Amino acid sequence: MKKVITYGTFDLLHYGHVRLLKRAKALGDYLIVGLSTDEFNSYKKHKDAYTSYPERKYILEALECVDEVIPEEDWDQKISDVQKYGIDTFVMGDDWKGQFDFLKDYCQVIYLERTPGISTTKIKDDLK
Repeated sequence: MKKVITYGTFDLLHYGHVRLLKRAKALGDYLIVGLSTDEFNSYKKHKDAYTSYPERKYILEALECVDEVIPEEDWDQKISDVQKYGIDTFVMGDDWKGQFDFLKDYCQVIYLERTPGISTTKIKDDLK
């Protein structure tokens, strides 16, 4: 079984998120999503999610392309997650291109093209 992992906040889930998750799942048999906890978002990423971690987790688990959701609590957990879960492929949007190349010693790293014209930031700005 080929395992794929990606990470994110996935706040105000939109078609760009779903498109990324479906493309990530298509790269393997089992997709794990490392979902940023509220504490990680607030204290490490310096941003607050509109939707709480339990609610975002619930939404992601409802998607048929997502097989498992784990908490992302720290920037530095990625190597240990790749090893712990037997990950074959690490996937992120191409806005992170090059940022996770250190994982190439542990698994394949793929940066997928972002969906143009949509982002959580854009949604929040449009609602203001």
